[in-house]
Parts: sequence; C-alpha cells; structure tokens
Amino acid sequence: DCHQYTNRSCEECLKNVTCLWCASSRRCMEYPVRRILPPADLCELRSARWGVCWVNFEALIIAMSVVGGTILIMLGVCCCCCCCKKKSKNRPDKDDERAAREREKRRVRQEERRAEMKSRHDEIRRKYGTV
Repeated sequence: DCHQYTNRSCEECLKNVTCLWCASSRRCMEYPVRRILPPADLCELRSARWGVCWVNFEALIIAMSVVGGTILIMLGVCCCCCCCKKKSKNRPDKDDERAAREREKRRVRQEERRAEMKSRHDEIRRKYGTV
C-alpha cells in the first residue's frame, strides 16, 4: 500500500501512518513494526521520516534523549532539595538549641530558688511555732 507513493512527495507518503519515507532514495515503504528503529539496510536514520517530514529519526532520538535526560536531572535535583528541606526542618538549628538550654537553666535556677524560699519559710515557721 505504501509502495505506490514511492518517487512522490514525503507529505503524500506520510498521510498513511503505517508508511516510512526514506529521503535519500525517495522511497515510501511500510514501517517495520517489529523493530523500534528502521534497519540501516532499509534506510539510514538521518534519511528516515515517520509521522512528519521535517524531523528525521536521528534528530528525534537526540531530542528525546536530551529531553529525557533533562527530566531525570530535574527529578534528581527536586528529590535532593526535598530531602535537604526535611533534614533542616527535623534538625533544630544552633539558635534554637541555645535558647532551649537557656530556658532549661532558668527553670532549674527558679526551682532552686523556690526550694530555698520554702526552706526559709519553714525555718521561720518553726522558729515562731506556727508549723
């Protein structure tokens, strides 16, 4: 079915989605569906067109590789950023640690003063017999 478009134009050949256009030989042939890429004995990658006439298989493979690689790199960077944010949220920074230590010191001093005041008051009560 595709062979009838041989020696015509690429656009006419590619109207049928099962056809492959070889620009170097100006042949229209059935796309070899058992293989992902057309073999070199049928048509070289830089001359093979499928779907649209303005993109050859060689450029398509390069473009898809670049886009796929870029997407993978972006996903990796996003994962790293998310992990770093989680680590920084879970780990208190030095200012928070210092403030917590100071609060704890103040609490301990306050408890010591309370205990001291209580013992003084108890001593005064014992002295005047109000216990």
